[in-house]
Amino acid sequence: MRTKITGPLVRLSAGEATIAVGAFEYEVFIPEFVRRQLQSKIGEEVSLKTIEYIEGNPQKGRLTPRLIGFANDVEREFFDAICSVDGVGVKKALRAIVRPVREVATAIEEQDVKQLSALPGIGPAVAERIVAKLRRKMAKFALMIERDFPDDKSTDGDILTEAYEALLSLGHSTADARLKIETVAESGKKFKSIEDLLAEVYRQQK
Repeated sequence: MRTKITGPLVRLSAGEATIAVGAFEYEVFIPEFVRRQLQSKIGEEVSLKTIEYIEGNPQKGRLTPRLIGFANDVEREFFDAICSVDGVGVKKALRAIVRPVREVATAIEEQDVKQLSALPGIGPAVAERIVAKLRRKMAKFALMIERDFPDDKSTDGDILTEAYEALLSLGHSTADARLKIETVAESGKKFKSIEDLLAEVYRQQK
């Protein structure tokens, strides 16, 4: 199974990126939020984390392997989570996720069915199912700091999530805890532990 593709970005359209690898060009499906990250990179080398799936009807013998690309592992994990909800699936998720992962995850966490229903192809019934299944699993994604193809200088996402949950356990509201973590994360500092990150949160409050 192919989980990563790297090469010059040859072409970019509404739902696809074409990447050259050696003598071959690969067509990779991409959601809208990934296309926006790629739009200034045509001609440059890019690396996408990928999901591979088979499209078609096995009874008719028309099966085509497809790749879907994301900027990083967290985006790929979020897409997988959305696809796991009954009534969604790969094609619907590709059309639906037009907003950044952070925004969609925050809407799920806050049970904002109205905002989710506004996504293409996601009506109120599907939005309710998404919230019911995923709302307790969204902290990691709601805390994402949007970057184009982030490097390894950013703080580990698990530390951000655990610090966020620690603030909740200390009595902070969801919105307040998220704001505090985001403010610290956007400073560009790297934290090796939850304790270091929380210390910076409270230092900034003084």
